[in-house]
Amino acid sequence: MTRLAFFLSGTGGNALNLLQACREGRVPGEPVLAIASSARAAGLAKLEAEGLRGLVLERRAFDSDAAFSEACFAACAAAGVEVVCLAGWLKKLSIPRAWEGRILNIHPALLPKHGGPGMYGMHVHRAVLAAGETESGATVHLVDEVYDHGRILAQARVPVVAGEAPEALQQRVYAAEMALYPEALAAFLAGRDPDRDPDREGRP
Repeated sequence: MTRLAFFLSGTGGNALNLLQACREGRVPGEPVLAIASSARAAGLAKLEAEGLRGLVLERRAFDSDAAFSEACFAACAAAGVEVVCLAGWLKKLSIPRAWEGRILNIHPALLPKHGGPGMYGMHVHRAVLAAGETESGATVHLVDEVYDHGRILAQARVPVVAGEAPEALQQRVYAAEMALYPEALAAFLAGRDPDRDPDREGRP
């Protein structure tokens, strides 16, 4: 079974969701490591409480993105990790050649729209509403050297309700993320892209 690591910077909701999916057999992976970019990342304690080994690696402790990234992936290699899942990870990674095509991320919008540096969390949902979009959603993609740029593996679409607050949109997109990420990861680990209708709406 494929050994997984989760990278997180915040509450760890997506990581906990993937952990549960693995343990329920919906994802053919074995989570073995969680790396947090800050000791203040509340999700790390939650994952550790579930029995997952946790590690804090802070960017400020390193001289460069490359050195920081090297430490992250060295920890993964030492744990026998084969695939990394970013789950609310907010730090820039330099991707070693050996890890290309083995790092997944989820973004709370329909890439390529509303991605890039600074586009995370509520910033994304506010941008979607400000642009007058009629739909948003979630995207699972492979990670490369450019923010939110790698090959798209799966998307779930969520309609935008006229006049809604960004917090309301965030809640519905988050529900779509909870459904999409385990499905996309399971399909990726099975060696294929997810067999999904690109116009499928996110489930509540």
